[in-house]
Amino acid sequence: KGSRKSKERLGWAFFLGLGLGLLIWDSAAAQAPIKIGASISVTGTYAKLGSYTRDGYLMCAKEINDKGGLLGRKLEFVIYDDRSEGPTAIKLYEKLITEDKVELVMGPYSSPITNAASTVSEKYKKIMMASLAATTSIWERGFKYLFMTISPAEVYMEGLVDLAAERGLKTIAVINEDTLFSKAAAKGTIDLAKKKGMQVLMHDAYPKGTTDFSGMLIRMKALKPDVIAGGSYFDDAVATTRQMKELDFNPKMFGVTVGGDAPDFGKQLGKTADYVYGSTQWSDDVKYPGAKEFIENYKKMFNREFSYHAPAAYGACQVFAEAIRRAKSLDSDKIRDQLLKLKITTAFGDYQVDERGFQTAHKMVLLQWQEGRRVTVWPAQLAEAKPLYPTPPWSQRK
Repeated sequence: KGSRKSKERLGWAFFLGLGLGLLIWDSAAAQAPIKIGASISVTGTYAKLGSYTRDGYLMCAKEINDKGGLLGRKLEFVIYDDRSEGPTAIKLYEKLITEDKVELVMGPYSSPITNAASTVSEKYKKIMMASLAATTSIWERGFKYLFMTISPAEVYMEGLVDLAAERGLKTIAVINEDTLFSKAAAKGTIDLAKKKGMQVLMHDAYPKGTTDFSGMLIRMKALKPDVIAGGSYFDDAVATTRQMKELDFNPKMFGVTVGGDAPDFGKQLGKTADYVYGSTQWSDDVKYPGAKEFIENYKKMFNREFSYHAPAAYGACQVFAEAIRRAKSLDSDKIRDQLLKLKITTAFGDYQVDERGFQTAHKMVLLQWQEGRRVTVWPAQLAEAKPLYPTPPWSQRK
């Protein structure tokens, strides 16, 4: 009898111990960090701008963690280098989702790589916050789980075209890298210019990784366009500017879609950067709530200047976090429902999307390099100064 009671006590003790162990395991699992996966262009053609994207993600995670985390859990980014290659990004997002078991994913840098990587997130029904993809066609594939943060590629050069038309300029030449975003930006620029009554004298594309633009620029110089618009990234924006000087090519206005907004554009080119226009999704003097704090905190955390890619990535992460808070869940469909109806302003600016997940609220600005500084010159309500116009010939610059 005593032996049977002893066994019963041991049995209850086992089940109580097992139950307590399960409770402890559940509690530990609940407190484990939320792993967020992303590939970023740490090396390759897009590395300069990819590094700012990574900074924005890490800064967002730190601030959320400092405030107690998300759904009671800390955030932990798992980031790999996609080498600025779409096929590499596809493999990395497969790894992140199937091997690393990340619960959430954020987008890579650039439209071409996002276009590739999002096929993986869509396959696994993972929401991808595309922080730095701007090409409209990406959102015309019927994907359910892809959400846009920045303004579309087609309006990047709206400020340049608008200022040119105001000054009575009549002709434009357009060049672009032969990749997804740059092609869309060039097409949008051409459409905008035609609507303003401008004549497109030339439109030419060059392969990704091109370093010698002299042949293209010589052909363009012979046409004498008033305005040149470059559908560029960083390296080609720097190279075309430098080679225009070498060829003594003197349009009245010259602007680039991406690259001219980056601090290193001025550092690499010195005075050669002056008078160049660069489109941007954000500038230091915007009045969005939290923008001033973002600038201060970024400098404390990374101790360097940045381009709009950092606040764009930060803003995308903030939007994602807010949708998760409202969904009270990491379930993709619940988060999706919140993202579709969310209307919010972050330090990066306004977020609102249509039924495709396509951004409809965020606005662009145009910068110009003036005496070694990036200055906002368009739109008028955000302008820090008037544009320096016309661009003086290279022979007349100090």
